[in-house]
Amino acid sequence: MQQFLVPQFIDVEDKIIGPITTRQFVMVLIGVFITFIEYKIFAFAYFALLGILTLGLTAILAFAKVNGRPIHFFLLNFLQTSKRSTLRVWNRDAYVRLVHEVQSEIKEVPVKKVTKSAVSGSRLRDVALVVNTGGVFEGEELDQFMPGK
Repeated sequence: MQQFLVPQFIDVEDKIIGPITTRQFVMVLIGVFITFIEYKIFAFAYFALLGILTLGLTAILAFAKVNGRPIHFFLLNFLQTSKRSTLRVWNRDAYVRLVHEVQSEIKEVPVKKVTKSAVSGSRLRDVALVVNTGGVFEGEELDQFMPGK
């Protein structure tokens, strides 16, 4: 049987430059690019103000964590939660209608009863030997190793 290496820490991101992960590096790179575009478009006074804001926001998005998770996951979850309605109403009629539709689609499947035969003492001894040896001995092989059989 072929063996495979199973990754152990799949939630840890790969580090590329010291403690900086690939995600953080790309975010900082995008922030620097946006700051460069601001430098080319605006006068120096406006650029200085916008550049500090842009790089600060980029640093927060890249490096800040909330409850051990990156802040952009927190912001995404916050937006999804705020879009959902806060009031949830139980519609019993729709639920009953759905249950009846599902029950009408399900067909009755006959259940077959399985009868088990009684376990004899000799069979129990065979099973115990198989379990104790870790499955090395099979039932047919036991006859030659068991005295008195």
